[in-house]
Amino acid sequence: MTQQMPEDAVGRRVFCDGERGTVRYVGTVPPTTGLWLGVEWDNPDRGKHDGSHEGVCYFTCRHPTGGSFVRPKKVSFGVNFLTAVKLRYELCLDEALGEEVKISTKTVKMVGFESIMEKQRMDNLTEIALVNCEVSGPGPENEIKKNTPNAVSLDMSGNLLSSWEVIAAITEQLKELQCLCLSNNRLSITSSPSSLSHAFSRLRVLTLNNCSITWSQVLDCAPMWPNIEELFLNDNSITELQRPTDVLQGLKVLDLSNNSLVQESTKTEMFPALKIFLLDDNKINEWAVISELEKLKSLVQLSCLRNPLMDLEKNRETTHQLLIACISQLKIVNRCEVLQEERRGAELDYCKKYGRAWLQAGGHRDPEKNHPSAEFLAEHPRYLTLIQKYGAPEEDELKEQKPFALKDQLLTVTFECPEDTDRKPIQKKLPSSMMVQKVKGLLYRLLKLPGTELHLSYTSSKIEGKEVEIHNDLKSLQFYSIEDGDRILVRWS
Repeated sequence: MTQQMPEDAVGRRVFCDGERGTVRYVGTVPPTTGLWLGVEWDNPDRGKHDGSHEGVCYFTCRHPTGGSFVRPKKVSFGVNFLTAVKLRYELCLDEALGEEVKISTKTVKMVGFESIMEKQRMDNLTEIALVNCEVSGPGPENEIKKNTPNAVSLDMSGNLLSSWEVIAAITEQLKELQCLCLSNNRLSITSSPSSLSHAFSRLRVLTLNNCSITWSQVLDCAPMWPNIEELFLNDNSITELQRPTDVLQGLKVLDLSNNSLVQESTKTEMFPALKIFLLDDNKINEWAVISELEKLKSLVQLSCLRNPLMDLEKNRETTHQLLIACISQLKIVNRCEVLQEERRGAELDYCKKYGRAWLQAGGHRDPEKNHPSAEFLAEHPRYLTLIQKYGAPEEDELKEQKPFALKDQLLTVTFECPEDTDRKPIQKKLPSSMMVQKVKGLLYRLLKLPGTELHLSYTSSKIEGKEVEIHNDLKSLQFYSIEDGDRILVRWS
């Protein structure tokens, strides 16, 4: 595409041979003649150097091979918003509306097609998708407002947008805009973000995936989005969270998946409205990070799949239970619904797991003498609440189980539902050291039982005619002398 090079070329976004980049330098590069553009490419594999040539630094790049020099005639500086809309929608519609369609040897008039297409005329568009359309600016003044006044949702992913001022010049003309996607763009940060807030006053959902943005830059930009409720920041440069002061207070959904987040600030309570927090594919490796999320009093859904944290315990079931126990109000964990009985079992197991550390830190079963250290409470902020709810674990519950050989540990038991004869008995092999609450969690998923509380008992061929109640969730199957071939009876209320 032949274009006149803009006077403000430095900082502008360009497209060349399938790659996007930012112009960092305009000028000569001796010993060659003529004008060159120094470009930092989004994809560093496209570049050749860091902005230096024969010992002279013309510009700098984030990556040592992120830059190269290209001739101006080889790049595209993009098109304005309305040109892209017309290319994407209206020109295609004009051609379609004026055509007859030939099917086999017959020419068929597309009756009714006009009314369908008319809904996609520019002035009727409510959802506009301009993905990879080389949009670089708004175009003539107020023309967007005149031509696309009804847009509620706008996707401008993968374009040539260079700054938030450029974005604001587009969105301030879209008075109904509520959802905006700007993924795969590189936007410079404005020096006065609050001055642009009028351009995003109705915005509720913002997606900035793969924009090479940091959390501090998000906070710098946040005054522009006074009413934002859902923020998607997948695949960026976020390594830690700092305190959001007077911004993002109405945020309900925050997606930080696929970043390099290791830890969070101790100020997560500053997200008072947050309901859904997505942290998949980060580098979180400490339970203290999860415990901190208890401060998010509105949080009901958490996902932290594929973090090092998920591999700290010997099995994933234990990890899943710890996630549930650490955060009191969660209803969905790693995309799985948390059932009431499962939460009870997870919290009881948490009390037992950290009971020894609680005692060593100054905890005591006598409430008047129960004064665990500040360090313990910081690491386990829910522990005191949980022992008030369930009672402190007894001494014998804190004793470590002696290891058993696997062949001696597995029991074959049969689960039966005596009050529901339509359910067929299920046979399973379980470790004799398996705790009762984990057995209940298994049953909820296995049998999809409708009740909220399970009641277990068992019968054995050694004590015929007698049904033994299993009443303590923190005891193991071995504690109840359940043996290979016994039947566990399942009831619920």
